[in-house]
Amino acid sequence: MIKIITDSSADLPKELIEQYDITLVPLTVTIGEHDYLEKVDLTPKEFFTKMFSSDVLPKTSQPSPASFADAFTKYDNPDTDILCLTISSGLSGTYQSACIGKELSNANVTVFDTLAGSLGHGLQIIRAAELAGQGHTIEEIVAELIVYRDKMNILVLLDTLENIVKGGRLSKFQGSLAKILNIKVILERVSGGKVEILEKIRGKKKFQKRVLEIIQERGTDFSNLTFGITHTGNVEDAEAIKQELIEQFHPKAVIISYMGATMGTYAGKDGMIISF
Repeated sequence: MIKIITDSSADLPKELIEQYDITLVPLTVTIGEHDYLEKVDLTPKEFFTKMFSSDVLPKTSQPSPASFADAFTKYDNPDTDILCLTISSGLSGTYQSACIGKELSNANVTVFDTLAGSLGHGLQIIRAAELAGQGHTIEEIVAELIVYRDKMNILVLLDTLENIVKGGRLSKFQGSLAKILNIKVILERVSGGKVEILEKIRGKKKFQKRVLEIIQERGTDFSNLTFGITHTGNVEDAEAIKQELIEQFHPKAVIISYMGATMGTYAGKDGMIISF
């Protein structure tokens, strides 16, 4: 038997977590003076409500090694292999925490760095679960995941730079100028699982049109691909993009879900992430 464990930043819809019997180890989200366990005592909707009403950005902390060790120990038996997929080591210390947790447990654990966040991470979990259901070994699954991970495209769409300013990565002047000029930003996942600016575009219509052009440039046959779209509460935007993807590219499936705290903190209001 293969048991899949991951951290709460994967942003998979609840029904898929239940369908594949995936165990989540929660990150801690700090808003003001209050700490919450992500998706345990703070839902994504509640998180965004609190974040948008705060002048200070929330903070997220990776699960402790002990939290991972506890999760692994529950499945410590000779008939179970554990595959733990974590958010990118380029974005969080969660991967390292899981590796230490593995050493604290006697369970048979393989820790895999997805080099992705949000549904880029989540899509890899689904792929792993499907392969496990087909009877593949851990070694075979990891080999497949490496290929899938390295081919994956992840686009981060920033409708506003407000949270980037709050986080100190952009000056207030630069943020104000971007707002006046109606500048939108597209970032992409690069080597090492980090994100960098791909393009800056003026105007929302041009912004959304350019996103679809970039997707077209990244491939010709999308029929066997699943797209993942996460959003920060802008459901209508996500649904509109989904319909465009279906009409233009005819993918295998399109999954829409709320973005979690880890990526949502920087994506800000009306942000989206598209993974494929």
